[in-house]
Amino acid sequence: MSIAIVTGSGGLVGAECARLFAERGLEVVGVDNDMRGYFFGDGASTRWQVDALRSGLKRYTHVNADIRDEAAMNQLFERYGRNISVIIHCAAQPSHDWAAREPATDFTVNANGTLTLLEATRKHAPGAVFIFVSTNKVYGDRPNHLPLVEQSTRMELSPEHAWAEFGIPEEMSIDATLHSLFGASKAAADLLVQEYGRYFGMRTACFRGGCLTGPGHSGAQLHGFLAYLLKCAMTDTPYTVFGYKGKQVRDNIHSRDLANAFWCVFQRPVSGEVFNIGGGRHSNCSMQEAVSMAEELAGRKMRLTYSDEARIGDHIWWISDVRKFRAMYPEWDYQYDIRELMQDIHLGLSERMAGAAA
Repeated sequence: MSIAIVTGSGGLVGAECARLFAERGLEVVGVDNDMRGYFFGDGASTRWQVDALRSGLKRYTHVNADIRDEAAMNQLFERYGRNISVIIHCAAQPSHDWAAREPATDFTVNANGTLTLLEATRKHAPGAVFIFVSTNKVYGDRPNHLPLVEQSTRMELSPEHAWAEFGIPEEMSIDATLHSLFGASKAAADLLVQEYGRYFGMRTACFRGGCLTGPGHSGAQLHGFLAYLLKCAMTDTPYTVFGYKGKQVRDNIHSRDLANAFWCVFQRPVSGEVFNIGGGRHSNCSMQEAVSMAEELAGRKMRLTYSDEARIGDHIWWISDVRKFRAMYPEWDYQYDIRELMQDIHLGLSERMAGAAA
């Protein structure tokens, strides 16, 4: 029996991984206590997703527990022991705005929770692959100091810059920059995952994600950019764009594409490795461009407000250079570009809204 433990299994990436790894023959144990509802309110609750996993996957077992609870995590890992083949750690406090409200909660979830899981893995399943969903926020606001050029609907990196063609590589420094408290807690976790790979020889990988999205996202104002944008467009809810005239750029990767990347690492593990992962040059958009697509899909103009005040630590321009991952795992490729991704989110939201109205 091969077990995949997926933390944050009710979230966007966790649920996608639960489905993909179950489809490919593993028994999935999902860990999720709906902290997202605590962070962002009932509208962002993951209960619906957990219910769907329980009813839709024969190979799924749910554990309602907090990843910070050492006793609970050790009990879980001891129960399955060396049958655990892979841990996909998606659970997190994911918002840099929210982190400033409760810094201790943010740090204990992101950093201490990760340490608890690494130790449980080392004690009970040392041969398992440990995959961590990190973030591009570990680089802080350093990308904002790149030479950017304003265009009609977006900012772009100066074409003379070495990173203009492919995006930002893993070599960018994480030091001497404003991270936000969220970025700091995720950087601590990221370094721990690397260290357990290098120091203890465990099979660990960090994926520093750009904008991770898809139809399974419980989007909220403080997290879940495209999902929340489309939700507002479809329900005629006012939406505020913070800073940079809406020309800030994000690369966007579908959660299914990300789960497939994790599968590749599970098949051919690494130790202490770091990958930038996102839509890259294949799938990206500015806020203005995303609004235009959302209005087209929703069939109405959005009620927009533009604020000159940007969010602390927010990136003006981010496109991931994914060449390192693609060179190591040439079997992986994107299934979704930005328009297909937006269409899939719109379809998922439409189905959920229809189900709620029935």
